[in-house]
Amino acid sequence: MATEATFTIPSDEFPLGTVFNQLPDVTVTLERIVPSQDVVVPYFWVRGTTVDDIEGAFTDHPGVKNIRLVDSVEDEYLLRVEWAREYTGVLSALTEMEIPLVKAVGVSQQWTFEVRGDDRNDIADFQSYCIESDIPITLTKIHALTPVETESEAALTDAQQEALVLAYDRGYFESPRQTTMEELGDELGISQQAVASRLRRGMNHILESTLSETTDSNR
Repeated sequence: MATEATFTIPSDEFPLGTVFNQLPDVTVTLERIVPSQDVVVPYFWVRGTTVDDIEGAFTDHPGVKNIRLVDSVEDEYLLRVEWAREYTGVLSALTEMEIPLVKAVGVSQQWTFEVRGDDRNDIADFQSYCIESDIPITLTKIHALTPVETESEAALTDAQQEALVLAYDRGYFESPRQTTMEELGDELGISQQAVASRLRRGMNHILESTLSETTDSNR
């Protein structure tokens, strides 16, 4: 049965983790792709900051040949990366073992990867490959592939969902509010600006999905 697994690695063990040295509050998200020998996750997003030179925020790393800004909107930057193929790391392991990457999100503390295999043996083989290659992954979750998520859940990033759930649990949406964005940021380990961005974009996704479903049902 198709199996999904979640694992983490320290932030500095992934080539793009150099950005956290200068911008510790940002979130980095890799675009979803099925690894192949020719292309490995060429695009990624940096969210939660506004800087004049986002490319310069990434210091040299043996796993990266080049990083180029593609587009930017407010506090979000889309960049293209050229990887060093000879570098041994998580992405080379995914490519070698032909394990599709579902999602990869990095914050200053760690990177979280969600991958998918045809069965549990694929995940076990991938984990063994990483151990043999001294790639310090920590498996945190493994489960059989579940039914398709609702549109609202699918639209949210993990970071947005985490911020929304925490805000709800802490009473941010109550009147009067039981917590502040600053306090939420302290718990999440991000800036107040990043909290505001995640809540705003998460709510926009939920409203868009909900209103779309309501409109369709009324036709």
